[in-house]
Amino acid sequence: MFKKILIANRGEIALRIIRTCKEMGIKTVAVYSTADRDSLHVRFADEAVCIGPPASKDSYLSIPNIISAAEVTNADAIHPGYGFLSENAKFSAICHEYGIKFIGASADQINGMGDKASAKNTMKAAGVPTIPGSDGLLTDVKEGIKLANQIGYPVILKATAGGGGRGMRQVWKDEDFEDAWDSARQESAAAFGNDGLYLEKYIEDPRHIEIQIIGDRFGKVCHLSERDCSIQRRHQKLVEESPSPFMTAELREKMGEAAIIGGQAVNYEGAGTVEFLVDKHRNFYFMEMNTRIQVEHPVTEEVINFDLIKEQIKVASGIPISGKNYLPKMHAIECRINAEDPFNNFRPCPGKITHFHSPGGHGVRVDTHVYAGYLIPSNYDSMIAKLICVAQTREEAICTMERSLSEFVIEGVKTTIPFHLMLMKDPNFRAGNFTTKFMETFEIGTES
Repeated sequence: MFKKILIANRGEIALRIIRTCKEMGIKTVAVYSTADRDSLHVRFADEAVCIGPPASKDSYLSIPNIISAAEVTNADAIHPGYGFLSENAKFSAICHEYGIKFIGASADQINGMGDKASAKNTMKAAGVPTIPGSDGLLTDVKEGIKLANQIGYPVILKATAGGGGRGMRQVWKDEDFEDAWDSARQESAAAFGNDGLYLEKYIEDPRHIEIQIIGDRFGKVCHLSERDCSIQRRHQKLVEESPSPFMTAELREKMGEAAIIGGQAVNYEGAGTVEFLVDKHRNFYFMEMNTRIQVEHPVTEEVINFDLIKEQIKVASGIPISGKNYLPKMHAIECRINAEDPFNNFRPCPGKITHFHSPGGHGVRVDTHVYAGYLIPSNYDSMIAKLICVAQTREEAICTMERSLSEFVIEGVKTTIPFHLMLMKDPNFRAGNFTTKFMETFEIGTES
C-alpha cells in the first residue's frame, strides 16, 4: 500500500480524497495555487505545496510543478481527482517514468478512450451498442452529407477531442450542413487544438445514463450500477441520481454487461464510467467513457455503501477487485451547488461567502471545501458544494433533498440553491418524466 499520496487537484474532491487516505493510514500532500491558500484541502492535508499562481495553466495544469512537488515530498502516488490532469495521457505516462503511481488509467487507456471516434470504434468492435454514424473522422463536407442521407437526419457533428458540448452541432437538412461543419471545426480547434469531427445519428430526447465500473490489473471488471444524469444545461450536469427512474431490471442487466465488455476491451484498470444515451424505447448506445472518478460518484457510494476512492487506491496498489456487480439498495440524488445566478442565465458569481450553514440530518451528505469567510476564486469551475440525499425510495429522497436545500444557507454570493428547490417541486421531475431536453422548457422565472 502507498505511504504518501499527492492529490493533484483542489476543492471538494481534494478534500474527499484526503479523508479516505486518512482512514487508510496514508499520508497526504495537497497542492494549491496562491488563490487557494485558504481552502480546506490545504488545511487538512499532512503537507501542502504551493505550485503556482491562480491561472490553471501555471498551477493545476503544470505537470513539472506537480511532479516537483511529488518528488520534494517523497510521494509515491498521485491521485488526479476529476478535471485538470485526470485524463491527461502525458501526465499518466510521466508519472510512470518517474516511478510515481498514477491512481487512474494508463496513458494507452486514456488515449484510446479520450479520442471519441477511436473509442466508438473500439466499443463497436467489442459488441457494445453504438450510435449509427461515421467510421472514424470525416474527411470533408461531401462525405458528411452523403453519410447523413444514408443514416437519415437529424444528425450531430461532434469534435473527436470534445467535451462539455463544445464542437457539437445538430444538423437537420443538407442545406445547413456546411455552416455547421465550419462552426464546429472552428470551435473545436479553438477549444482543444484539434478540429477533427465525426458524425452520429442524433437521438432525439434521450436519457443520459451512465454505468460505474471498476477494473483491476488482472483483467477483472465489475459494474456498480447506474446513474441518471439527464438533468443538464448546455451539456453540463446539474442533478444526478441512482437508480434511474427510467431503468428496468432487464435494461440494467444489459447496460451493466455492455459496460463490463467495454472495460474489458481496453483492459481497464481503476474507476471509470461508461456513458450511454437511452432512447424512449430503452435502446441504449455508447456515448463515451470517462477514465477517472466522476463528480457524481457519491450517488453510487450512497446507494451501495461503497467507498469508490478507497477502491481506486486499492486497485492502483495491486489489490484485486471482488468481481461482484452491485445493485442499488437505496435511492440517492445529488444536486451540484454552484456559485451562479440561476435568475441571470446561470452567470458565475465569485466572491466572499459571508454566512454558511450546511444542512444535516438522516440521509444527508455535503461534500464541500467552503465556509463562512471563504473567497471563491474566479479562476476555476463555479461548483462549491455537492448535496447528496439518500433514502429508501425516490419520493423520500426528493423530500429529504427539498428539506435540506431549504436549510442550506450560503450568503454573500448567488448560488443555484433556489433553482434546485424549484426543480424538486416540479411535477415532471418528481414523476421521473424528463430527458436531456428538460432544461430547454423548464421555467426558472424571476427572483422573488
